[in-house]
Amino acid sequence: MPQELSYAEWAPRAAAHARRVDELTRGHRERRATGRSHPVEDFLFTYYSFRPALLRRWHPGLDVRLYDAPQHAGWRFYRADADGAVSVDPDLFAQQRGPTAAFVRSLLAATAGRTPALGCFGLHEWAMVYRSGTDDVRHDAWPLRLGPAGTDEVVERHTIRCSHYDAFRFFTDDARPRNTVQPTRERQVALEQPGCLHAGMDLYKWAYKLTPAVPSVLVLDCFELARDIRVLDMQASPYDLRELGYPPVPIESPEGKAEYICRQREFAQRGQALRTRLMDVCDRVLSSSAARPA
Repeated sequence: MPQELSYAEWAPRAAAHARRVDELTRGHRERRATGRSHPVEDFLFTYYSFRPALLRRWHPGLDVRLYDAPQHAGWRFYRADADGAVSVDPDLFAQQRGPTAAFVRSLLAATAGRTPALGCFGLHEWAMVYRSGTDDVRHDAWPLRLGPAGTDEVVERHTIRCSHYDAFRFFTDDARPRNTVQPTRERQVALEQPGCLHAGMDLYKWAYKLTPAVPSVLVLDCFELARDIRVLDMQASPYDLRELGYPPVPIESPEGKAEYICRQREFAQRGQALRTRLMDVCDRVLSSSAARPA
């Protein structure tokens, strides 16, 4: 049975969500207003396409009816019933977003079913600048911690095991042949694994792509995981970001490798719990009659 919420019940949840988003996005919004950028925090709004204003909207998810919610009635995929209650229309959502839900479900299930592969040490960021010199560095406002030659040496002393296509596609031409696999978009479902930092960050992408079927609390949980992962991603990168308050995780050393694996394992565990929640939403979308083949 659908859950029914009066204005007095749902409005505080929506307000708490907005406050949580405002706190998490304050730095990005202030920098955007002044034309500044941040190599760690802004990634979630430059690489991913969900604007802070959309993240701030509160959605209860499927099977929740809201009373006195006229603004929701005007949002995409919502319907208003005869008694005035507003809810996400599961059949309309399944009709238009069913294929997306099916793909996301297959990707998440395949990823969740694999043993986390730890110990990649974030070398994808190093491979993105390998033999690029000083004029073609992605975050060129920040120095390479070991310099160009030292960065190249780290790549050459390690085995690169990147399984994520959207990281691999930014490798330099000289770095691509050094990867143990050659990911493609077509092989995404076959290759992604739960230990991958980028697979963990992408849970945020899959969550917002299935909004408003995915409740906002889950979208924001995925956002926070992606935000935390991005910190390690850049701490373990070749860039020196100490000026911004990010001490390096020196993956070229045994101590740095141990710290990286420990934090990578924690992120993998958090990611698996979120995958389960997202798969449940996908299953509910796909159970709609509108999502079933005629």
